[in-house]
Amino acid sequence: MTLGDQGAYPVEYRIAHLRERLAKEDLGELGVRVELRGGTVLLTGTVQTAERRGEILRLAHAEFAGLPVRADLVVAGAEPPARHEEIP
Repeated sequence: MTLGDQGAYPVEYRIAHLRERLAKEDLGELGVRVELRGGTVLLTGTVQTAERRGEILRLAHAEFAGLPVRADLVVAGAEPPARHEEIP
């Protein structure tokens, strides 16, 4: 399938390239899935911060210019609790 070819790069190669960037660069995001569904690039998974989610979306929109991108990325609440938990 070569839907969304950008130059000589089919969308499958662009998906693989984004997966590699997410895993190897400063992001280190292994929990984000990137796949093509019905002509739309879908990103799913959990990320640590809203800033990281924004960076991933920026990378995805740049990589898939001309294709719709949908993101179902959940931001994990990694903040410590505000108070101690009382265990009876």
